[in-house]
Amino acid sequence: MYTSPMTKYLAQITEHLNKLHDEERESVLQAARMMADHIKADNIVYAYGPGGHSNLGSQEIFFRAGGLMHISAILDEGTLLSGGALRSMAIERTPGYGNIVMDDYGLQEGDLLILINAYGINSAVIDTALEAKKRGVKTIGVTSRKHAQQTPLNHAARHPSKQNLHDLVDVVLDCKIQVGDAVLEIEGLEQRVAAMSTFANAYLLNALVAETISILVAEGMNPPIWMSGNAAGGDESNARFIERFKGRIKKL
Repeated sequence: MYTSPMTKYLAQITEHLNKLHDEERESVLQAARMMADHIKADNIVYAYGPGGHSNLGSQEIFFRAGGLMHISAILDEGTLLSGGALRSMAIERTPGYGNIVMDDYGLQEGDLLILINAYGINSAVIDTALEAKKRGVKTIGVTSRKHAQQTPLNHAARHPSKQNLHDLVDVVLDCKIQVGDAVLEIEGLEQRVAAMSTFANAYLLNALVAETISILVAEGMNPPIWMSGNAAGGDESNARFIERFKGRIKKL
């Protein structure tokens, strides 16, 4: 019986998200506790996805309907695809680039940084993680242990140190992406199609935000939450808090 690629892809996405739900719950709760403590002190949480499509993760939880206003996305132009796809890949492979971004955003001891990179091996993300450790910045990593461990140490995309993101952060949310990212096989075609990483990263990140909010509410805090500006009353709701975060969140 014929099953369409659309149906097969849905089944694989659903299976993968269920796996993340079942296996990453404790890590999500641990990271949510870190975020809740940080936000209770009215501190900003930074999110950075140094890599072409990894940037989507930081954008997913920034200025987002139903999301925390305390999150600041690091949207550095270097690795954004809008600046050119090949340029983005070249910059994410450039040693030292992550240090420049850390300086630009002024991260310092006591800050909290979410690093999102499914493959977890490029120079930009590894340098950022190493610099965060040096500065005393706490880190949460959204990355795939399997992908990093199965990527050869001599791969061109690797940081010169050959280190993996999951070994450098304080808490790992393992998105469990397989090598190559694409998951769907088409008969007669050698290359797999339909990537999984954006779904996996977005699920873990939104679950993290939801669990953080749940902790804060349970502990008596009513955290500022973005409301869609396209919903009735959205602009008015958000306006109550805008001045509180202007100047503290670089891309607001």
